[in-house]
Amino acid sequence: MSSLMQYPKKVVLGDITVRDGFQHEEKVIPTDAKIWVAEELILAGYKRVEVTNFGNPKGMPQFQDADEVMKRLRNSKKVGHLMQDVELTCITIREKAVERAIEARKEGYGPDRILFMVSTSESHHRTNSGTSLENYWKMCEKYIPLAHDAGMTVCGTVSTIWGCPIEGPTELKKAVEFTKRWLDIGADDIEHADHDGSAPPNKVYEYYSMILDAIPDTTKHIAHFHVTRGWGLANVLAALNAGITHYESTLGGIGGQPANFVDGIPVAGTGKYYYEDPSITGLVSTEDMVVMMDEMGIDTGLDVDRVLSTGRMVEKIVGRRLRSECAHTGRIPKSLTGRGNA
Repeated sequence: MSSLMQYPKKVVLGDITVRDGFQHEEKVIPTDAKIWVAEELILAGYKRVEVTNFGNPKGMPQFQDADEVMKRLRNSKKVGHLMQDVELTCITIREKAVERAIEARKEGYGPDRILFMVSTSESHHRTNSGTSLENYWKMCEKYIPLAHDAGMTVCGTVSTIWGCPIEGPTELKKAVEFTKRWLDIGADDIEHADHDGSAPPNKVYEYYSMILDAIPDTTKHIAHFHVTRGWGLANVLAALNAGITHYESTLGGIGGQPANFVDGIPVAGTGKYYYEDPSITGLVSTEDMVVMMDEMGIDTGLDVDRVLSTGRMVEKIVGRRLRSECAHTGRIPKSLTGRGNA
């Protein structure tokens, strides 16, 4: 047996701070700050950035500036020379959001990619989307071709893979079946999401091994982990061992669920079906994952030092210390007089 750990030597990373990260904050994040973070991520080398939600902002006021965010990024002088190689993603859970994205696309500022979400748990899916799985699949069958006609690619998310906060245990094979169904109806890639941090590393390895046995094309699969129980990077390592090459995360590990309270006002947000304590949620830290991969000799294609400095600025934007360790400890010194790759 080889004494070397087996994992991909090159990965594709997406950052979802501006959407998934900031949606959890209990104060509205200024549009200027969102644009700054997105631009810095692009300058650091990110080619995939998730930036907003085109759903009704009444329950999620962080996204009341969705159109402005998209327009300003499309017209950014700071990163305009890079945008032809960058894919901007927006969340479009229901019909009106998809129609809004299509219209924005026609007007020249819409997303390159939109994202739908299903859960293998019927209860969780109804809570997230407001409709049954049966009706939601029918909606996606109608709107995926329309999205393609507008020049957008479509990501289909599968969640509650490893468990449901409402119903409890779920079956991995059902998530494999949902993945196949997404691809059968035209989705371009799949986000496999541990949305409540219930996935232990052994089950992560088991699931992604099943997925790659069923659908070997690694470009179709994106790993999305929460750190509710502290297993985020362990799960990234398990997914790497299984052969997964595409990952997404947030700076400082922020985000998780839409806030239920924003700028002093109670809003719908997620509701209480996840956790009473909103500080428990969070995603894998971008900074820690990037530094870990860099130390493992994995090519991320990113300017690691710029990622770390951007993470430190995100702490100033939200006004508190975040979960990233590497944003403060930095990279492992490579010499007695320098840090990083010096």
